[in-house]
Amino acid sequence: MAPPAMAFQALAFSPLPLHLPATRRRARVLAVAADQTPPPPQASPSEPANSPSRLLRELAQRKKAVSPKKKHPPRRFILKPPLDDERLTQRFLNSPQLSLKSLPLLSSCLPSSPLSAADRTWMDEYLLEAKQALGYPLAPSETLGEGDDCPARHFDVLLYLAFQHLDPSSERTRTRHVRNGHSRLWFLGQFVLELAFCEFFLQRYPRESPGPMRERVFALIGKKVLPKWIKAASLHNLVFPYDDLDKMIRKDREPPTKAVFWALFGAIYLCFGMPEVYRVLFEAFGMDPEEESCQPKLRRQLEDVDYVSVEFEKRQLAWQDVAAYRPPADALFAHPRLFRACVPPGMHRFRGNIWDFDNRPKVMNILGYPLPANDKIPEITEARNIELGLGLQLCFMHPSKYKFEHPRFCFERLEYVGQKIQDLVLAERLIMKHLDAPGRWLSEKHRRLLMNKYCGRYLRDKHLHHYIIYGETVQDRFEHNRRLRNPSTTAVQQAIHGLSYCVYGKPDVRRLMFEVFDFEQVQPKAV
Repeated sequence: MAPPAMAFQALAFSPLPLHLPATRRRARVLAVAADQTPPPPQASPSEPANSPSRLLRELAQRKKAVSPKKKHPPRRFILKPPLDDERLTQRFLNSPQLSLKSLPLLSSCLPSSPLSAADRTWMDEYLLEAKQALGYPLAPSETLGEGDDCPARHFDVLLYLAFQHLDPSSERTRTRHVRNGHSRLWFLGQFVLELAFCEFFLQRYPRESPGPMRERVFALIGKKVLPKWIKAASLHNLVFPYDDLDKMIRKDREPPTKAVFWALFGAIYLCFGMPEVYRVLFEAFGMDPEEESCQPKLRRQLEDVDYVSVEFEKRQLAWQDVAAYRPPADALFAHPRLFRACVPPGMHRFRGNIWDFDNRPKVMNILGYPLPANDKIPEITEARNIELGLGLQLCFMHPSKYKFEHPRFCFERLEYVGQKIQDLVLAERLIMKHLDAPGRWLSEKHRRLLMNKYCGRYLRDKHLHHYIIYGETVQDRFEHNRRLRNPSTTAVQQAIHGLSYCVYGKPDVRRLMFEVFDFEQVQPKAV
């Protein structure tokens, strides 16, 4: 009698007798299913054919082949557990963004966590080349000034962030603190550039309307020409270290160049202010406002018979005049020359008219004007209030009233500067308010808060649209047609911000936007 194991083996592997019917059927083959299961692994010579380990291994192999492939969700959809209070506190305390109390805007643009060794390596290798191209001293910026309250001490870190455009092949630029720090800088820098060119062209061309000025700005800093300026300043090797700028296609070349260019001026503005922005634009990048390609297209010009201020009549201002200008100690306004460029001297003919007598006090009361001033001479306060009243009347003067006889007796130039200053003021507000937000999110938030239909609505909520001065032929249409009325109320809103910036400076624009008109819609509404 055979042992039990041999009996099992004989039972398991003996062929079973099959009795098939003798009749043969013709079967149609409709489909052939190929066996996708891999062949069982060959047993090693030392391993018996019926060993349990071989059977388990074969079973695992078959399960692996048969079970469907699991699709894991993308990383951005995986919810991470929130940080506990202790780790969250440490993260905030270690963040460079909270290190400067006296410079809130600059500190909110610093990286959200300390720079890594890879970041320091890039700075050691390439930062000197960038500073030399831009005309800055090669010494580390930490040696400039005294104490952390000097904004120039943080220039090296911000300059490093400015060049770190998102490169999919670079692990360093994809880290959170670098990616967000760079995008926040370009978000701020685009509005800095717009305001800088707006102020420059308004003072350089005192009789020109804003339409040609916008064309000049677009010809100088439109995204198509930015690669040319980056190459002119010898910065293209830092932006594209492995590519030839001239051989790249547009969609690969323009977005990184635009982001680096904007972020660069965001960093310069934070550390050195607006005069340095002008110097880098016109010296380091070599921009020429009189270049043939930057001229606006020819259009029919209205004859301007009115005077301009004396300082604009003598000669055309250069960028050095705008950058080096400091208002005198007894100046009436925060930006006197910009006020003179926007409010023509001939506005004094409207003093004492019906609007000045009847509507001006109501408008000033709603806006909280005039602001208290500490002038030593009462005549200065009185002169400022007179000019403020004339500027307010100009803010409410629609082009349909006097523009065809007197091209500058309308709110267009004030509207242009007001649009740019409100963009910059809201951008600074959002950057300080949302420390963790990337630039693209801030940009979308900025756009939604400043949409044209909302700007006009804030003005209409204060019932200020009743005081707009229209031409007699179009007054009925503008007052009763929403499509005509809303853009004009938006323009008046922006002109008020422009006048506020010229007379009282940026703090008053903040007061108007966030306290009077409530652009963020956070104040309680009257029921």
